[in-house]
Amino acid sequence: MNAQRVALLTDSCADIPANLLKKYDIHVVPLRLLFSDGEYEDGVSITAKEVYRRLPRELPKTSLPSGERIEKTFREIRDKGYEKAIAINFSGGLSGTANLVRLFGEQFVGLEVAAFDTLSGSLGTGMTVLQAARWLEEGRSFVQVCRAIPQIMKTTTVFFCIDTLEYLQKGGRIGLITSFAGTLLNIKPIISFAPSGELINVAKVRGRRLAMEKMVGMATELVPEGAAFNLAVAHGDSPAEFKEIRSLAKRSLPGYRTLFEGEIDGTLGVYTGPHLLGVGVQLLPDGLFPEA
Repeated sequence: MNAQRVALLTDSCADIPANLLKKYDIHVVPLRLLFSDGEYEDGVSITAKEVYRRLPRELPKTSLPSGERIEKTFREIRDKGYEKAIAINFSGGLSGTANLVRLFGEQFVGLEVAAFDTLSGSLGTGMTVLQAARWLEEGRSFVQVCRAIPQIMKTTTVFFCIDTLEYLQKGGRIGLITSFAGTLLNIKPIISFAPSGELINVAKVRGRRLAMEKMVGMATELVPEGAAFNLAVAHGDSPAEFKEIRSLAKRSLPGYRTLFEGEIDGTLGVYTGPHLLGVGVQLLPDGLFPEA
């Protein structure tokens, strides 16, 4: 527990590795996946790898974390001795998770809860949670961290390469993405999060290798020379290609403050399909914590 007695809460779409969840005592509420053989909690009763393996046979429905699970998590936080909690959650443009957590936080007795909708997911949410954890570890106060989070949310950008738009169309998550015919030409869409938190396509590239290079290039263009930033890379069911994009990203952006590596969760994988790759950057502007 940090000295400020401030807990962090997020959801399974933040894609934070287990060792970092344990290190910072980050609490996770899982979204739910509804397959024909029953309901599963993302990352708890079913792994991302298992979800990807089942997708070609069945596209499950996704659902918010249960209210019981959210309330139980807040009780666990309170019972550990925390007095405040910062909830940082998956995009409201794709899910009602952030709003549901906020509502339960407002009603929960015994904790002061500040809730944030990152309008992002996976790398974008995960980087924000982990940066908040580092600030608390450094001794920043609850108020300071809550003021800084919206600022770095604005400077957090993630890109994903997907194989096909098929899953976004089937799942009704096509959002701001425009359809195009590219299967026969091996065209790979690169998507990101719009300011509304919906998914949007930002580029179309022929072939996976060029798509990886394009994503890393776009991320590199966002980082001014000498700027402090965090770097993130992740994959969904593509471990070999993950090594390639991690190498590309580290070579192109060697000045990162921290590198976040994750496996993209089953819920986002249901939206986008298997063989997903992601890269993201988070700028850390000067003046986040002005001296009093």
